[in-house]
Amino acid sequence: MQNLLTNIPEQLPGELFTTLLENDQLKIERIVSRGHHSPENDWYDQDQHEWVLVIQGAARIGYPEGQSSELRSGDYLHIPAHRRHRVEWTSSSEDTIWLAIHYG
Repeated sequence: MQNLLTNIPEQLPGELFTTLLENDQLKIERIVSRGHHSPENDWYDQDQHEWVLVIQGAARIGYPEGQSSELRSGDYLHIPAHRRHRVEWTSSSEDTIWLAIHYG
């Protein structure tokens, strides 16, 4: 058994991506952010759909059209394949722990 809230390094210069389960159709990963964000004008444009859940912390996902989604502990969001998005900010006062499911 493992725990999503443990085994997080004390020093975290970049986001930490840990694959929990993966096959041809599905990838489940834990992401740990500590004040991290996407580089300016850098957008994710993924081939698969993504469903994300913020387990702990807070974050904001932005889109090129200017709208954004702010997420706190317990909030989840579906991002369709090829929906350009970026992480605008994550909490710097606590780790933001995400569960991300990529599929389709």
